[in-house]
Parts: sequence; structure tokens; C-alpha cells
Amino acid sequence: MRLVAFILCLAGSAVADPGPDIVVLGEVHDNPDAHLGQAAALADLRPTAVVFEMLTPDEAAKADADRTLIAQAWEASGWRDFPIYAPIFDALGAARIVGAAAPRDTIRSVYSDGPAVLFGADAPRFGLDLPLPADQQAARAALQFDAHCQAMPLEMMAGMVAVQRYRDAVFARAALDALETYGAPVAVIAGNGHARTDWGVPAQIALAAPNVTTHAIAFVEAPTDTPFDAIRIVPPTKRDDPCASLKAN
Repeated sequence: MRLVAFILCLAGSAVADPGPDIVVLGEVHDNPDAHLGQAAALADLRPTAVVFEMLTPDEAAKADADRTLIAQAWEASGWRDFPIYAPIFDALGAARIVGAAAPRDTIRSVYSDGPAVLFGADAPRFGLDLPLPADQQAARAALQFDAHCQAMPLEMMAGMVAVQRYRDAVFARAALDALETYGAPVAVIAGNGHARTDWGVPAQIALAAPNVTTHAIAFVEAPTDTPFDAIRIVPPTKRDDPCASLKAN
């Protein structure tokens, strides 16, 4: 039975629900237990394709064509700690590897040109042609401010919010394209910020393709009020304080 499948009883008979079309598996990037949880979820789900935040389409295509090149593609992406991500790739089975990372020069252009220009003709479908509601813009700017150790002016966070919107829409579009190409279920591997149901990838999918069903599972280190469909708490990993050097100055 698929990870999130359940049984409905209609007229006295049991009918198996096929489960969601797209399952978003959030993560704390540097937590090995989060990745073990994602790997277990993939083994249970048996998706047709897995969309990775970390790989560009070209990098993913090379890894998909030759699985011996996965580690090489990962290194080329600039992401670290491949060993803690390896269980995810070991759990893929026959699932296709799909990349959704935008090139760095494209991301830089979002700051100056805005997400709609970079996204292209589909921008209105994903709501990128409209400004965010004022309360959401403020909330998202505050989150970015804290995530960057409050080391930069709050006013600069608007550009980072724009980048986050752009990346969420890119991931959502990649997942929808994979769904159309390979069929359900499709999985998405991305940070927990992208998995949130109020404005992350699930919300972008709901806006662009209302008939497509999603389920977002967050692997987190502590209880949270952030909206997800399901939460799995994993042991915290030991890490240095990322803001320590800034606090010392």
C-alpha cells in the first residue's frame, strides 16, 4: 500500500484510494535522519519520478541516464554531503531522476528582473505576475531575515522572497511536467520551506493545476506550527551555530 493510501468504505465495500498525485518530502538539509526518512517514504511510495531541488535538469538527466554518475552530478551541483543523501538515491528503484534547480545566473537575475520575467509565459498560471498579499510578504521577509541571522537590512529580504517564490514555482512546474510525462505518483525532494502547504510547492501546484492532488510531509527536528499535511520528527543533528561568526563581530 502506498505511503499515504487509505481505505474508504462506500456502500459497505472497501475501495482503495490511489493516494495523491504528487508527494512533497521536505527536509532539514544537513540532517541524515531526515534523509533516511525520505528514503523510507520513497521505498513505500514507489514513485514514477523524483524531482530534486538540488539538481539542474542537465545534471539530473546525466544521473538518470547513467546511475553510476549520480555522485558526480551531485558534486557538479555544488551541494555538499552526498553520503547523507545517498540513501534517497538507493531507494529510487525505477523512478526517473528529474532536476528542478535553476542555474545560479538565473537566480541572480530574479533579484533585478523579478520572478515573472524569468519564469516566462506560464507566470500567471503560478501567480507570479501578481504581488503577494501584504501580510504574507511581511511574514516571508521576516522569515528570510531570521534565516540570514538578521545580518542584512530587512529591506533586502524582498529580493530573497522573490527568489523563493520563483523556486517554488519552478519546482511545482517540474513536478507537474513529471506527472504528465511519467504518471502518478511523483515525489519532490526539497527543503521544508518549499514543502509548506500555505505558500510552498503544494500551494503553487494547487494554483496552477487545481485537479492535481498533493501531500506534503515535513521531516523536522522539533514540533512546528508551520502548515504541512504530515510531520515526522527526527533527532536533531549536531551543527555549529551558523550565526556564531556574525555574533562575534
